[in-house]
This record gives sequence, structure tokens and C-alpha cells, in this order.
Amino acid sequence: MPKKSLIAALLGSALCALSLASPVMAAGKWQHMDQAEFEAVLDKKFADGAYSKQGADNCLMCHKKSAKVSALFDGVHGRVDNPNSPMAGLQCEACHGPMGKHNRGGKEPMIVFGEGSPLSAVKQNSVCLSCHQGEERMAWHASTHNLEEIACADCHQVHVAKDAILDPTTEVETCTNCHTRQGADMHKRSAHPMDWAGMTCSSCHNPHGSLTEAALTSTTINDNCYQCHAEKRGPFLQEHQPVMEDCSSCHTPHGSVNDDLLQRRAPQLCQSCHASAHNGNPLFNSGADVMTAGKSCLNCHSQIHGSNSPMMGQHAIPLGR
Repeated sequence: MPKKSLIAALLGSALCALSLASPVMAAGKWQHMDQAEFEAVLDKKFADGAYSKQGADNCLMCHKKSAKVSALFDGVHGRVDNPNSPMAGLQCEACHGPMGKHNRGGKEPMIVFGEGSPLSAVKQNSVCLSCHQGEERMAWHASTHNLEEIACADCHQVHVAKDAILDPTTEVETCTNCHTRQGADMHKRSAHPMDWAGMTCSSCHNPHGSLTEAALTSTTINDNCYQCHAEKRGPFLQEHQPVMEDCSSCHTPHGSVNDDLLQRRAPQLCQSCHASAHNGNPLFNSGADVMTAGKSCLNCHSQIHGSNSPMMGQHAIPLGR
């Protein structure tokens, strides 16, 4: 073979090898597709079912130098000894779809997850939900997260040893990346023990949706609160009706500038419902007498959640209905 022909052949082989080894170059031919075209190509690939016979070995020929890709094997999704793991079946293609001709110059796209993915959240989530079914996700399709088109990959990480949102010490931080208002409330002077993982968001909420308001884990707000505050459940001989109906009538659960997570301080909170005879007292609200000093109304009506005392004396006086 002439010298020039030999050099040309070697250069051609090198360029071909580079196109296979470089994910960036491979992706260049389809990363600018619009969503409809991208999804149409993927749908055809699934219809053809052209999975690689080499599985993950074929993928790692190009992607093994990526630390993010290799981190898959540190987590549960990368375990070959777990029959429920993707790696025990179709491996990488179980989530990213059939390889087809993807490794031949990058002419065909693969399923991409997370930020910057050209796929809709619904398409991304359909992959995850093909395995992750069950009671905890039975209300997912009606959940706020699904209706707002939040992808599973926006909250969960797969290519890691430990998913941050499944770790009690980092769950709250992950949730408050989006729920910033609730995150700010948690730092107010009166709050649930969220900062030190005494509680987490999932202690009260099911992020995958539930059949109750605010995706609560229990059927009502009060039942949710009673999981920890059982002493407030009753029944009581002298009931405080708003307490029996809804704890959030008086309390704000994520945090408050007032004591005991109260929406407002007493007596203003009490007076939002009770226009009592005390209002005729010129000292009322001045803080100068027993009715308003210190704990205000609570100086006398201390059993605010209800009382079992038949007496109407001090420390047992229920608020009027």
C-alpha cells in the first residue's frame, strides 16, 4: 500500500474510533432535535426492540470514563445480584431504552433524564413507573407534582450510592430547593424539629400524592397531627370546636414567629373568633391585668385543646363555642 494511502487509512480509523469513544461528539447529531422528533425516534426504537446483546459492556465502551455513569454501580440500581435491579435484566437499556444504532456515530438518541432532557416529564416518569408501582404511588397521577410536570429525576438521583431525598439528613434540603417558602418558615423561632432530622417532610406528606389535601399521609389534617400529638386527640368533656375540626385553624405547621406554631399571638388569635365580655374592661389588651399579662387568655383557659373537668374553675375553663 502506498505511504499516503496507509496514512489516510490510519487517520480514518482514528476518527471512527474517536466518534465511538466520545459521548459529546456522538450526541451532537441529535441533541438539537425538538421534543416531538426526539420522542418519535425513541418510539420507533422501542417498536424495533434493537437491544444490545452485550448490554452494559457495550455502553461502557464509550461511557466508562464518566464518573457519574460509573457511580451507578455504587447504588441499588447497579446491583447485578438483586433480581429487581435494572442491571439484572436489560441493564443500562432498561432505563435508557434500546441501543439500536446509537453506538454507531450517535445517529440515534437514547432516553435522557433530569435537567436539560429533551423528553417531557411524562415520558421520563413512564420509565420509572414501569418498575416503581405500589401503594405509595397509587395517587401519583392526580398529585400536584405530576400535574406540575415534575420528573422523578428532578427529585431523585439514580447514579449515586445514596439518593439524597431518601436520606433523612438531606431530605428536607432537597424538598426546600423548590418549596422555598416552607423552608424559610422552618427557620422561624417556633418550628417542628426539621433542621436536625427529628422530622422530615415525608413524616407528614407523601410526595407521590395521596387522597387527601396537601398530599398528607393521613386522611385528615388532625389525624396527621395526632400521629405525634396523641394527647390532643380527645374526646374531651369540654371540647374546643375549632380544635376538633382543624388544627391549622390556629397553628401553622411549617413554622411561626409566635410561640407554639400559632398563626397569631394571644389574645389576637382568640379574638378572631371570641368577642367576649372581657372586651369591656379598659385594661383588656393593655397587658396590665391578669386577663392579658403573660400568656393572655391562656392564663385562665389553659386547657385550650379541651378539658375533662366538669368544673368551670381556673385552669379548666374551656373557651366558648
